[in-house]
Amino acid sequence: MSSSKKKTPDVTTSEKMGNKEYERALHDLQIELVHLQEWVKQKGLKVCILFEGRDGAGKGGVIKALTERVSPRVFRVIALPAPTEREKSQIYMQRYIPHLPAAGEIVIFDRSWYNRAGVERVMGFCTPEQTEAFLHGAPIIEKAMVHDDIILLKYWLEVSMDEQTRRLKDRIDDGRKTWKLSPMDVASYSRWYDYSRARDEMFEKSSSEWAPWYVIHSDDKKRTRLNIINHILSKIPYKKIPAQKIVLPKRQKPDGYKEAEITCPQVDLRY
Repeated sequence: MSSSKKKTPDVTTSEKMGNKEYERALHDLQIELVHLQEWVKQKGLKVCILFEGRDGAGKGGVIKALTERVSPRVFRVIALPAPTEREKSQIYMQRYIPHLPAAGEIVIFDRSWYNRAGVERVMGFCTPEQTEAFLHGAPIIEKAMVHDDIILLKYWLEVSMDEQTRRLKDRIDDGRKTWKLSPMDVASYSRWYDYSRARDEMFEKSSSEWAPWYVIHSDDKKRTRLNIINHILSKIPYKKIPAQKIVLPKRQKPDGYKEAEITCPQVDLRY
């Protein structure tokens, strides 16, 4: 790992992190993510990161912090919609396979094949036999992925009951966030302990030596984002590639060009 990396604040502290402290820490980590990006491209690494967790646990915020300063051509975010009728007839993992990383890519799944062990199971979209078959087969498929040199990281964000309620109510009340609250989120809200049982069995049967689950308690959004990014950087060996010095060339001379009058409609300046 690049020696310039700075440590993030201790996750165990109860002190609330201020915005300035958070932005400084995030700035340093995002610089490291750029170094990681260039290393992944140069060395042809294949990285696959899964984010799972309860509704409102903060997966979207983590992914945004992780990807906002890097190239979307390298850091690809996959958030698949509900399966089509054709996809429902396929082998369960089939629709996820095309999105796995090629050399030089970091693929981030905003929810993944583990839908089958969570929402599909709890909400009755699959049979108990289908869930059992998935939990038996997932570690085998993941072992094949790791054997093919994919670096696989699986994160579960765990939010408390009270904080989940607060965040979901905030989505209801804030017009900028209503799109985040789906009918499935509302239907799932009352089934906290069904999800807890499903999560526990998922951990038991799919947290393997080659692809363990990493759990973080996500009531503190800022610390969650920093600590997950920090953890990702610690799990993917990389070095800072010396950057080529860039000097802007001189602009060409106008050579008789005269600025034309712009007749296209202009954007109204209201602010």
